[in-house]
Amino acid sequence: METTSRAVEQTPAAEGGQQVPSARRTVDGYLEAPFPWYGLDEAFTGPRWLMQVGAAADGAVEHGSIGHGDEPSVRHETAGEDRGKFAVVVTVAANPVRRSPDGTGLLEATSVSSAAWLAGVGLLTFTWPGQMDHSLRDDWLDQQTETAWVLADDLGGSDWSTLSLPVDGVPTSFHYRESEFGWVLAGSTSQGVHVGAYGRGMSAYGLGFAMIKDIETYA
Repeated sequence: METTSRAVEQTPAAEGGQQVPSARRTVDGYLEAPFPWYGLDEAFTGPRWLMQVGAAADGAVEHGSIGHGDEPSVRHETAGEDRGKFAVVVTVAANPVRRSPDGTGLLEATSVSSAAWLAGVGLLTFTWPGQMDHSLRDDWLDQQTETAWVLADDLGGSDWSTLSLPVDGVPTSFHYRESEFGWVLAGSTSQGVHVGAYGRGMSAYGLGFAMIKDIETYA
């Protein structure tokens, strides 16, 4: 699933590893989406924040992420030290295979696997091993990203279990897996989108999802 991220960018980590809040975060890209956005439901009362949107090859907004809780950073503390509690919800438009605007090719379809892969890669972005040399980080990320894709392409495999969580108040089945870095889940809604999520320090078992009524309140 090849997409380009735009409109809302994560900035590089500052010296010392702290994530720098981006002055470029904007709701504009989210408003361009022809589909509804999802986040945690009203049972979650903590901070919520915009992350980034992704566009397909034709420029149409195809997915995006909303953060909840502590904004994650890529700093790496010693074992046992608190690394923050967060959950990120990824909304992916449920698109079929379709022809590109110039008629020269086809745009990939999106699926629950797309949501699972985006969530898996999102988790990796903030959880690379703290003892790893920076020169090895790219190789590690490449390897783990490929692993995330393989896992997402096999949602019926033994690495995944089934978890029922409410979506707009309706019990919904999700594919769920845990790793040393956190957890990832993915499922579909009745509103024409797939929902993925990832997090650490915040249990997935008590979460619920709901359509965001006004994305501009997150700006």
